[in-house]
Amino acid sequence: MVDHPRARKLADRIKEIVAQMLDTRIKDPRLGFVTVTDVRVTGDLQNASVFYTVYGTDEERDGSAAALKSATGLIRSEVGKQTGLRLTPTIEFHLDSVPETAAHLDAALIEARRRDAELEALRAGARYAGDEDPYRKPRDEEDDVEG
Repeated sequence: MVDHPRARKLADRIKEIVAQMLDTRIKDPRLGFVTVTDVRVTGDLQNASVFYTVYGTDEERDGSAAALKSATGLIRSEVGKQTGLRLTPTIEFHLDSVPETAAHLDAALIEARRRDAELEALRAGARYAGDEDPYRKPRDEEDDVEG
């Protein structure tokens, strides 16, 4: 996907407008602690995808998703007013899974460190099953003369 400068500027502006609207104008009690993480606008400026996170439980996430869905029209009209575009882009809200992914990656890294420590402890007391160097070496000429 080509990154158009105008679409990038519009995405930044929409992010500011949506965050301001959620902070000041949207008074839905279902709306939890919502953070707008990213906005992506298509190259033709017709569709905007707003990514957000919600701090809290799954019920709070569901409530916030319902509140955002019901406020989409109000947010879209405000975006149209403040941006001055001829055609206001449609707005879709998507729950951003960055915190869950980050927590999963942190857990995986902790498990890898634990396994590395176990392996290092096993290596400390390990010995070779046979000779230390099991490979044949070329014989020296001195050995040939003596034999």
